[in-house]
Amino acid sequence: MTIEPVALAATEQGDGPPVVILHGLFGSVQNWRTVAGRLAATHRVIAADLRNHGASPHAGRMDYPAMAADVAALIETRAGGRAAVIGHSMGGKVAMWLALTRPTLVERLVVVDVAPVAYRPTLQAYAEAMRALPLRPGMRRAEADAALAAAIADPGERAFLLQNVRFDADGPPAWRLNLAVIGAAVPTISAFPDPPGSARYDGPVLIVAGERSGYVRAGHHATILRLFPRAAFVVVPGAGHWVHAEAPEPFLRAVEPFLAIPE
Repeated sequence: MTIEPVALAATEQGDGPPVVILHGLFGSVQNWRTVAGRLAATHRVIAADLRNHGASPHAGRMDYPAMAADVAALIETRAGGRAAVIGHSMGGKVAMWLALTRPTLVERLVVVDVAPVAYRPTLQAYAEAMRALPLRPGMRRAEADAALAAAIADPGERAFLLQNVRFDADGPPAWRLNLAVIGAAVPTISAFPDPPGSARYDGPVLIVAGERSGYVRAGHHATILRLFPRAAFVVVPGAGHWVHAEAPEPFLRAVEPFLAIPE
């Protein structure tokens, strides 16, 4: 099947070697504002909304080859054809697939709290809860939060998800996410496709995991090193899955020196 890439919405700031940032499932560029602003002191930072997220176009296909094709087009058109890539969770898998299938586009890779393995599709319930949220004209964020509380107990997670709702004075609230497509694709997003043939990426790779997260386990290291033989591993103390948001300073202390290593 031919992949027709979509033109991703992206923000740009700074000057220097290009760095492309990819958010995770239900995320957007705004989740990376603090880190992107810091990296912009030494790099040209391009933070993208992946398809069906944020300000990017909606599309019926939602798998890693399609999302990687979108990022490949972004790097070719806005980053001069080669960039360092940072990806969190789903965005990390997109970045890994891109590096394995289009390695010349990826100068180096930072993968945040995810491995190239299949996980249980636990976020299916989030997609269903969001689709069931009774958005109506005049609804305020606090009301939406209260309506989600029965399905999603953690207030921080609800706040993260509700960043995807437009509360406009001129119309009813609306999701920026393409929830119908995303919800159906959660099992695909939770998995990772089999890389073609003997594919591997020989560039420098940094795997950044949260200490309190179970996404990157010791048992995953062999799989990671088979596909990414130059991978190095860092664990950020005290951080959970959203490492860059929960512990931005320790995260940057790991990532900034890695980005500064000569190619």
